Amino acid sequence: MSSGAIRRTPLPRAFYARPAEEVARDLLGAFLHTRQGGADALGRIVETEAYVGPHDAASHAAERIGRTSRNAAMFGAPGSAYVYRSYGVHWCLNAVTDRADFPAAVLIRAVEPVRGLAAMRARRARGGRVPADRDLARGPGRLTQAFAITGALDGHELVAPPLRILAGAPVPGRDVVVCPRVGISRAVDWPLRFCLRGSSWISRSVPAAGTPRAPER
Repeated sequence: MSSGAIRRTPLPRAFYARPAEEVARDLLGAFLHTRQGGADALGRIVETEAYVGPHDAASHAAERIGRTSRNAAMFGAPGSAYVYRSYGVHWCLNAVTDRADFPAAVLIRAVEPVRGLAAMRARRARGGRVPADRDLARGPGRLTQAFAITGALDGHELVAPPLRILAGAPVPGRDVVVCPRVGISRAVDWPLRFCLRGSSWISRSVPAAGTPRAPER
């Protein structure tokens, strides 16, 4: 990508006003962009997970939990960010979907870095050690570090700086792998993880075969 301003168009709010599983699939190939500390970071989204509503037992806003101070952003307008702290260590970025007051969201699990790698390396360096470029944004906690995303952006509208999701080329169905979500203990067989087939930047390997049952809305 050439130097200068980033000229991609933010995905419109209407893009997110659909079921989370549809948005999660269609976010593959879109671009995550931040401008923090005077530095741009841009990367192609290659892995997502959908959390489809209060009937989803794995969701932070499942019926048994309800609305809390932590998950309040999930009840907001579609097209806003839900940023939460995982295990008290890492921030994780979600795009809120569906409709206001219906808590559904898409977790951005992995991004292929495209621009701003120097800034990403500096943000991800620990004890003088810089991770390999393949590991800069491969996983939800790593990508928020690389893109300087914190809880200060919880509730932020994704059409405006400093955190946006920009349109990319549509990904054909043959290039999408659908499989169960990872790192959860409930609804573990629901096929709500979407990966770009063959990508070296996804956070974990995908099953060789098999299609679990779909959730009911």
